[in-house]
Amino acid sequence: MSALTKIRKGTFQHIESELFAYHETRKEIVRLKNEILYGKPHFENIGGGRSNLPGDPTARTATLLTTHRELESLERIATSIESVYEALPEDKKRMIQLKYWSKPQTRTWDGIAVEMSTHRATLIRWRNEIVRTIALKMGWR
Repeated sequence: MSALTKIRKGTFQHIESELFAYHETRKEIVRLKNEILYGKPHFENIGGGRSNLPGDPTARTATLLTTHRELESLERIATSIESVYEALPEDKKRMIQLKYWSKPQTRTWDGIAVEMSTHRATLIRWRNEIVRTIALKMGWR
């Protein structure tokens, strides 16, 4: 990844918040899929015309799974984080786990640096690279 790649401050903060919420995002994806597959979603037909959803329940479910905007957005975020995470070396994965995925999320960069026997500045540089890579993967800037 190019060091010249810039992303907006708001984008950076949004992606970092998505890293903190990654496990909740995964749970929400499962919940939405279960609601579509097993729940009785309410289809509001405003205007009284024919619905654009297929009459066949299986086809309707397949259509909903592929066109549900919130589900699509959450899956895009989660898969971007996962693909970047899986490509990381073990030390950067550990940094992500300690900073974003351990509960309670109270560790500071200084505390993580001591725990990992590395410099705080190194951790911040890794974080910046990872967040930018996720942003590029998602097409955000």
